[in-house]
Amino acid sequence: MSTATAKTWFITGTSSGFGRAFAEYALGRGYNVVATARDPSRLRELVDKFPNRVLALELDVTRSDQADAAIAAAVARFGAIDVLINNAGYAIVGAVEETPMTELRAQMETNFFGAVAVTQAALPQLRKQRAGAIVNISSMGGQMSFAGYGAYSASKFALEGISEALALELAPLGVKVLIVEPGAFRTELVGAALRSMPTNPAYAESVGPTRAMTQAMHATQQGDPLKAAAAIEAALGAETTPLRLQLGADAVGAIRGHAEKLLQDLSAWESIASDTALAD
Repeated sequence: MSTATAKTWFITGTSSGFGRAFAEYALGRGYNVVATARDPSRLRELVDKFPNRVLALELDVTRSDQADAAIAAAVARFGAIDVLINNAGYAIVGAVEETPMTELRAQMETNFFGAVAVTQAALPQLRKQRAGAIVNISSMGGQMSFAGYGAYSASKFALEGISEALALELAPLGVKVLIVEPGAFRTELVGAALRSMPTNPAYAESVGPTRAMTQAMHATQQGDPLKAAAAIEAALGAETTPLRLQLGADAVGAIRGHAEKLLQDLSAWESIASDTALAD
């Protein structure tokens, strides 16, 4: 497959984890890859192995000027962007009170505003093509939250909210939007990509188990990032692409249970909730 006719995947956070797996999967399919990272030297192995099909670029998603430059470089090199994957991000573990505002804002800057900045940079090209897809990597924590993951879930809730609107805005223009909600996958999210906040003993009972689970989870997760990449491509290639794609039996089970509880509460409180109109 020539680089002129191959699909092009633009991936943020490609130095490790999901991002690296997505790049390896796409290259295995014969596609071009625009691999981005804050430290592009960590992408050298990909470039050396696929010099004609990999464009490695420096991209800190919190810098909109770098996003604009990276999109322009990608189009100049490969002519189009078929799939944009907003993957760059990290996690915070800590109670809301334990999380300083500076840390909360930084979490939102990377996981939410960073993804939006790259998306906005790419939209003129995608609109011009009237084709392509935006894949926003959320989490099962983008549908529900857990004690100790308030900051992380807040960033993913925000990403999912803007993605829903974006999907409606882009559908008439031929551009798909897919929200991906993984469970536990063998990545660095709870390893090198995790920030742990200082502990307050008041939250030992509620957040303590979350911290312990997080520490024990690293390098034991059952999810295969390469299989996640294949599932994403299958969803994008379907005649009807879902708005959300859960990945992993843990994500499917937890999100189903959360949705069922939501419906139960909706039904239980429907009469009171509905009886709130102004009297005639």
